[in-house]
Amino acid sequence: MRTSALQYLYLQKPVSTIIIVCLIAVLPWAATNEFSTKGEPREAAVAVSMLKTGDWTLPKVYAHEFAYKPPMMHWLTAAFSLPNGQVTEFTSRLPSALAYTAMLACVLLFFGRRRRFQEAFIATLLLLTCVEIHRAGLTARVDMLLTAFIVAGLIELYRWEDRMEMKGLPIQIPLLLTGAVLTKGPAGLVVPLFVFAVYLAALRKYNPGKIIKSLAYVALSSVLVPSVWYIEAWMRGGNDFLHVALAENFGRFFHLESSDIHYELGHENGVWYNFVTLAAGFVPWTLLLFISLFGLKIARPDSAPKKWLSKCLHNILAMDKVRLFSLVASVCIVFFYCLPSSKRSVYLMPAYPFIALFMSQYILHFVERRSGVMRIFSGVMAGIVAAVLVLVVLQMTGAADIYRLLSAHVASASSTETLKAAALSAAPSAITISVLALMLAALITLCYQMVKKNNIKMLYSSIFLAFTVNLFIDGVVMRKIHREGSSQPFATEIRQRFPLNDTNVYVVNNLRLYPNLYGLNFYMGNCFRDLDAEKPSAGYFLSAESVFPAIIEKYADAYLFEKLHTSKFIAEIRGRIVLSRFRKK
Repeated sequence: MRTSALQYLYLQKPVSTIIIVCLIAVLPWAATNEFSTKGEPREAAVAVSMLKTGDWTLPKVYAHEFAYKPPMMHWLTAAFSLPNGQVTEFTSRLPSALAYTAMLACVLLFFGRRRRFQEAFIATLLLLTCVEIHRAGLTARVDMLLTAFIVAGLIELYRWEDRMEMKGLPIQIPLLLTGAVLTKGPAGLVVPLFVFAVYLAALRKYNPGKIIKSLAYVALSSVLVPSVWYIEAWMRGGNDFLHVALAENFGRFFHLESSDIHYELGHENGVWYNFVTLAAGFVPWTLLLFISLFGLKIARPDSAPKKWLSKCLHNILAMDKVRLFSLVASVCIVFFYCLPSSKRSVYLMPAYPFIALFMSQYILHFVERRSGVMRIFSGVMAGIVAAVLVLVVLQMTGAADIYRLLSAHVASASSTETLKAAALSAAPSAITISVLALMLAALITLCYQMVKKNNIKMLYSSIFLAFTVNLFIDGVVMRKIHREGSSQPFATEIRQRFPLNDTNVYVVNNLRLYPNLYGLNFYMGNCFRDLDAEKPSAGYFLSAESVFPAIIEKYADAYLFEKLHTSKFIAEIRGRIVLSRFRKK
């Protein structure tokens, strides 16, 4: 019997299929979306400085600020930018896109060889389409690269124990963990070793001495290269670098504050935050899990609580090794990141592949036994996507003005500008029409499978629909939002109108008081200089419009400022940017 092309790809070339789909999901939009947030251009500017100055150890970035994060992400960005001679949005996002693709391929190979293949394939598809992982694969930040190194490192640690019983030490383990440390710091080593130590203890196969010895080998071999960079950076940056490195790596974890750095450590949240962001990060699949809870029969404990807990622990320890390792990794990573005062959703990403395995098993369980759950979820998804399609078509044809209808209910200027850009994204274009056509095809496919009442095909159709929704958000909505909120047009305009160069553009760099203009700095070639440090006699000055009066007041005794030009709304600072000329009194 002949198989369809899709069946052939799934059965014969699953890893190749995942790689191709991942690249389609991220690469086009990595190249076409401008920077409109603080984080991406801040990281990209480090690579700009590396190429301009040749300093690949501790390059200076925004107003002579040194790059305090380890340089792996920036090295890769600079290397990808060398052929073209300049850092772009695409080359800045390429490390994350490739890490996203490589991680999903590794996850599929790891689970696919050790579990029922359909479980592994669906778990990979859940990761590919969930909000958090997909978003990180499109972002010029260190988090996706760090996640890929940690997940691959954990997989290799598992294989080391499973195949070799921790005899010798495969070179790929210290290489991957070295990459993790050089991407984000000590957490890149501490997290996987913590997971592996708990897993070894759960196996009840090795004595404590053997576990400690094995962990020590891994740790020592993984810190050699990062230690060279840290020592060199310390020698170059002195105590300023040391204070920032300690604050970033230990201050966040131990709830410490430091007056030696010019910014707040930030991102402080309670323990509940991690669980809320986990649920949000797995959207839309958390909706499916939520719907499945209705009508779920939970057996009451048939024994005393102590005995029941003992039975649960016994069942956990009796799991097959892959499921036990995945459970330990999921729990340990979430627990570890409950300890620091600083909490962000991206910190939890190394747990996502292991959580996805259990989600896949649970989803397949009720897909095969409780057909109503899948139909309800499919109906909800189809209804939401159909409503979005109708609104987009109405906006595109001029039959309705979504911005005018909704703007009265939006309070902040930032939300108003975002809503306006989202409404403008519905303008007819080849990309918009192509993506909408694909989304409509996915919607029709799902509706057809709902009529046929084939649960497993409904699940795959829902995944396909979620994939097209991501294409719509990235390629239509966010592309316009990024473009409208980017500082790139303002950078081009003021370069053309005023004699700005690498020696006469100044800012103040104190995040405790003023917002930094990272996007504008990137688009102007990382040329900003520090007004307080250099105390020039004249030049051009850039600041957020909201703090410009405070700047004039602060420097009233030293400088006269003349406002020259004001930008449109810039999403990064949620306001406008002012260019002024200044001179000493």
